[in-house]
Parts: sequence; structure tokens; C-alpha cells
Amino acid sequence: MFFRQYYLDCLSHASYLVGDTTTGRAVVVDPQRDIAGYLADAAANGLTIVKVLETHFHADFVSGHLELAATTGATIGYGEAAAGRVEFPIETFRDGEDIVLGDVVLEVRATPGHTPESISIVIYPTKKTAAPYGVLTGDTLFIGDVGRPDLLAAAGVTADSLARQLYHSVHEQLLTLPDATRVYPAHGAGSSCGKNLSTDTVSTIGEQRRNNYALAPMSEDDFVEAVSRGQTVAPLYFPFAANRNREVHALLSPQPRVNRLTLEEVITAQAVGAIVLDSRDDMTFAAGHLHGSVNVGLGGRFAEYAGEVMRPGTPIVLVCEPGTEVEATVRLARIGFDRVLGALADPIESFLARPELVERLSRLSAMQLAGRIDSLENLVLIDVRNPGEVALGAVSGARNISLPNLFDAVDGLDPTAPTVVYCAGGYRSSIAASLLRSHGFTDVSDLVGGYNAWATLHASPTRIAN
Repeated sequence: MFFRQYYLDCLSHASYLVGDTTTGRAVVVDPQRDIAGYLADAAANGLTIVKVLETHFHADFVSGHLELAATTGATIGYGEAAAGRVEFPIETFRDGEDIVLGDVVLEVRATPGHTPESISIVIYPTKKTAAPYGVLTGDTLFIGDVGRPDLLAAAGVTADSLARQLYHSVHEQLLTLPDATRVYPAHGAGSSCGKNLSTDTVSTIGEQRRNNYALAPMSEDDFVEAVSRGQTVAPLYFPFAANRNREVHALLSPQPRVNRLTLEEVITAQAVGAIVLDSRDDMTFAAGHLHGSVNVGLGGRFAEYAGEVMRPGTPIVLVCEPGTEVEATVRLARIGFDRVLGALADPIESFLARPELVERLSRLSAMQLAGRIDSLENLVLIDVRNPGEVALGAVSGARNISLPNLFDAVDGLDPTAPTVVYCAGGYRSSIAASLLRSHGFTDVSDLVGGYNAWATLHASPTRIAN
């Protein structure tokens, strides 16, 4: 048996290549959109990818199933509850059905709860004559958590009904596997598909039975309450990506090319609706950037946060550190944001040549923020962290607008009021401050070091509201 996990830290996304080395038949499960890694490993190990299996309709990334099918001729497979819900040809697998690759057998188990069509895939290396090697659990069971059941509320599927399905899926389909069975989920820590995911990328059924809060002995009602409360705000682009994964759409090029744009071309594109997305780090951005641009640093969860500052389909112009333009384009494509018009050629030289188009971002230390709070009665404080973070402590008087909600909340804020935004450490607040500035806010600053810096400097009850 050939087995390999592929892990994308920037999206906390795990995908898998499973093959039978005697027959050369292989499948890819939950693939990322840029597929070169799977193709290279399959070729190097004498494998032919015959199927692309999706554990569910993903919301946090756009899958590579269409790219793999077009390149390899593989069929695309889902659980049978996905039938009739996609625009492209698929095969569906019922609960308990086997996919035989040779000696390696994959058993499909229906595990609805995160979504109605969710499946898990049990891997047997020797025709089910011995204990399973592992189980690919998709977003049903994570290491330390289970999949959130609330993402489809806008589509009319209640979190309560999905959480009850999830309870039965976990207890009747996954916890019935031997304790030694390896658990390989589709996501790890940082993903918005759960709230308590581990940094580990593999576990066992036995370890999860002992250590996963959601698998502790409890009633169905208690389980529903435990997994439903405390979820983070889902990123703005999730509904778009989920729909995109059911649609026929243009394929990602194996070798994307990024046009080099002059500053004049960038300004022209910006004037007709393009967003200038500056992927440099927050300190570099603060020192000087094109007026109206939005900062989402490539060093963080770039694609996820980029998906929170613009509508899907918005044309994008990149400002990047030299040599990172293709990486930024591919990472945007992983969430389906394909309208990259190009990247500004030679940003530093361009800014030096046209200094009147360049502005700085105001950044405050915790001490400076304390001074503003004391001196400005009309100061607006915005905390862009998630509610669970805020519950552990916040700056007194701050209004919580989580970053995924800020884009839609802009029209309800006063663009003339002095405003300070903060997050936990400074990455998200730079995004938020630049977003507000791009919408015409005239006096916006963010807090360097975020709430962590504030809490260190101002630990007294008069400064901290818990």
C-alpha cells in the first residue's frame, strides 16, 4: 500500500493519496486545487489516479477534483447524498460500499453531521482480512474536535439537526472502529471548520476516545450543546467556496503566469473597482503603501483573510515582495479567487517615483492607545477577534466586530470618527485598519502587538473588562 498525507499550513488542510502498489490503482481524497504534488508522487511510485474522492462539499477551499479529473481521466466520487447536487459527472457511494484498488480496499461510511453528504473512508491494506490501517474522516472527526454543524444554517439546514446526525455518525460509524485505527482528518489547528482542533495531523480512534471533549460520555442533547456553542465566525467566503465546489468552473493552470503592471495600470484598475491587495508584512505595509490598498500578509493565513475583505469575483491587483507573485496567485486560487489582473512591477521604485500616491498606516503602542482613550471621548475601539477570544478579556469600551463581519459592518460605522482596531497580536488588525482606510475612513490606527500587548501593560481591572 502507498499512503501519503499532504498538509497545507496556510489553510490547515490535509489531503491524501492512497494506492495499491500491486495494481498501480490509486485515489486522491479531498485534494487541494494545485495538483502537481499528487501527480509527481503517483508517477514516481508507478500509480495511476483512477478516482478523486470528496468526503463532502468543502467550504473553506476550492477542491482540485476538476483539475485531477481533467488531467488524469479519474472519476469524481462522493457519498450518495451528493447525488443531483453538482454540475459535473460523479459517481456516488452508498454506506458500506467498498472501493477495491487491489489488495487495498476502501470502505465508505456515511457520516453526516458537518454536512448531509459527509462520508468517512476506512482503509484496509489487505482486503479487509485484518484490522483497518486508518480512517479518513474529512470534517466529521478532527483531532481534538468534531466538525461544526452550523455552516448550513443559511441554506435552511439547522445546526441542531446536523449536530444530532453528527452524534450518531461519530458513535455508530467511527467509534465502532478498533482503537488502533489511525485517524486522518481533513483539517488541523487554525481551521474555521471546528473550534478545538489539535496541531497534530494524525491520531487514533483510541486516543480520540480518551482525549476528545466531543467524544466523552454524554447524552445526545449534551453533545448537541457542546459542539454547537462557542464556534468562531465563519469566514465571509465560505458560502462561495461551497457553491464553487459543486459547479463547473475554469481550471487552475499548472503554471500560472502573473502579469506585471505599471503603477498607472494599477491606478486605472483600482479606479474601476479592482482591489489592490498588498501581501507584504504589516510593518512594511505600514511604512508605505498605495493609497486605498488592503494589507493581508502572505506570511499568515493569506487566502482565508483575503476572502474576508472583498466579495468573490472582485478583480485583484497584487503588491508583493519580488518573487512571491505566483505564490500569492495560487493561494488565492485555492479559495476560488481567480480574478488576479496582475502584480505591480517594482513596488518600491514605483512608490518612490510617485510619493503623492503613497500613505502610511498609523500604528499605536499600548501606551499610546491608553493616552488616546484618556484624551478622546469619541474614540471608537473595534475588537476584530472572535467572540471566544473576547470572552477571555477585552479593552474596556471596545465594540466586537469579528474580522469576517467587518466588511459588511463598514456602512454602519462613522468614517470620520477616530478609530482604533485591534486583534490578538497585530496581523488581523492591520488587515482591518487597511480595510477601513480603503473605504474612506480618515482616522484609523491599529494596536501594535494587539490585545496581548495591552493586557501586558494594563492588567488592572480599570483597563481590562472580562
